[in-house]
Amino acid sequence: MADLLIRNIDVIDGTGGERYRADVVVDGGRIAEIAAPGTVAGADRILDEGENLVLAPGFIDMHAHSDLHLLTHPGHFPKLSQGITTEVIGQDGLSYAPVDDAALAIVRRQIAGWNGNPADLDFDWRTVGEYLDRLDRSGITPNAAYLVPQGTLRLMVVGTEKRAATADEIHRMRLILRQALSEGAVGMSSGLTYTPGMYADTSELASLCEVVAEFGGFYAPHTRSYGAGALDAYAEMIELARRTGVALHLTHATMNFGENRGRAPEFLAMIDAALAEGCDITLDTYPYLPGSTTLSALLPSWAMSGGPDAALERLGDPDARARIVADVNVNGSDGCHGVTVEWETIQISGVANPDLNEFVGRTIAEIATAQARPPVEVFFDLLTRDQLATSILQHVGHEENVRAIMRHHRHMGGTDGLLAPARPHPRAWGTFPRYLGHYTRDLGVLALEDCVHHCTGRPAARLRLSDRGLIRPGYAADLVLFDPATVIDTATFEEPKQQAQGIPYVLVNGEFALDAGKPTGIRVGRALRLNAAAGETR
Repeated sequence: MADLLIRNIDVIDGTGGERYRADVVVDGGRIAEIAAPGTVAGADRILDEGENLVLAPGFIDMHAHSDLHLLTHPGHFPKLSQGITTEVIGQDGLSYAPVDDAALAIVRRQIAGWNGNPADLDFDWRTVGEYLDRLDRSGITPNAAYLVPQGTLRLMVVGTEKRAATADEIHRMRLILRQALSEGAVGMSSGLTYTPGMYADTSELASLCEVVAEFGGFYAPHTRSYGAGALDAYAEMIELARRTGVALHLTHATMNFGENRGRAPEFLAMIDAALAEGCDITLDTYPYLPGSTTLSALLPSWAMSGGPDAALERLGDPDARARIVADVNVNGSDGCHGVTVEWETIQISGVANPDLNEFVGRTIAEIATAQARPPVEVFFDLLTRDQLATSILQHVGHEENVRAIMRHHRHMGGTDGLLAPARPHPRAWGTFPRYLGHYTRDLGVLALEDCVHHCTGRPAARLRLSDRGLIRPGYAADLVLFDPATVIDTATFEEPKQQAQGIPYVLVNGEFALDAGKPTGIRVGRALRLNAAAGETR
């Protein structure tokens, strides 16, 4: 007898096609049969929720920052509870593999505001293959695919300095990248407003993208700006796709800050023109207006040259401080997307130093007013006292842009969720139910079948998943059952760690990871590896 029968259920299969009624049988971790409703006799367990729920493939988070959370919190409830069964990590050009000892030490400090810096975690890997093996050995709840972080490659080979890479250094980066892709990474990411990745010029990026294209992976850049010059930054990435033939995935694709209000149609027209030429381009977004990053990311790139210790030293130097003040308040900081920092939009979401907990949830402008100090002095003080580990929300988005971009036929969902901060962005808990509830059911921005396609079949195709992302016989039983009438995000900016409503059941590889709204504790997720020779990820 089969493991599970989901009886007489509305199926939205991830293709974008119309829903249909069926009996769905799960056995041995896979979808064993899809039959006419009421025709399957039984199974070890029968789930008969057909009057209220819809069955869909598990959601695929195309932009996740769970690289350490998967190991420190393997139950991964924030993602599991919103129906995510696969996520893509190694984002924004900075992560923990491949590394050497020196690079790992710097990365752990530099992105502590994203992921924390747990002292009790054994970083017992150095290569991508070893990291993926560690995920499998430790046991994780969702499946995970990995992108090679270009900034970490540069850190290993070039270091922390702001300079061009030599031909020999580019050759060495290509060798390390080739090894990482051969070990199963699905592509490469960049963080081109983060050091040291942002120090790479277009030709250096092109040399690396050529290797990614050889393996059939994709390039996922955080571009050089989502503010001033945003369209030029997107144009640079599209030209890379033309020049190298690499598949391009524009991650957290937004048009932010005052200069970009209402300009999403210009951005989408650029994508459509490139698609018409034959470029392979996709994009993901989160359905919220604010962004989330580290406070240190607002510093100009020259101030971060040399790494965290050099940056902290500059914060104590009067001449360097004066130069930073000019960039963040007058000239525009490249770390802040080429615009001047609007302190009322910068809200503290997490700190490493417990003495700073009182500032979590407050904006820099609010703190400055309360202390009767200039905002930039509060900025310097927080950076110094928290050793650059402060995380922030940045309230700079526009609703009309968000809606226009999510309607695009190459769009996918991604949380970009930071799970370490005390008050994280609610997207870490609410992205996918917000798409289903707020934007699909309540506002009608997407049809339900189309929304599910954005979150399942379409990202599965980008990842070259050969047996996930659709409801088909023989596919892995990564499944979510949700109530289209009640599904909604409950996470808010004030109370972000809130379980979504209307998602009672989630299966990963055929096992109930969420059962009647409660986590079961099973850890049957897998590291998914690209096999370039076979042209698939499994």
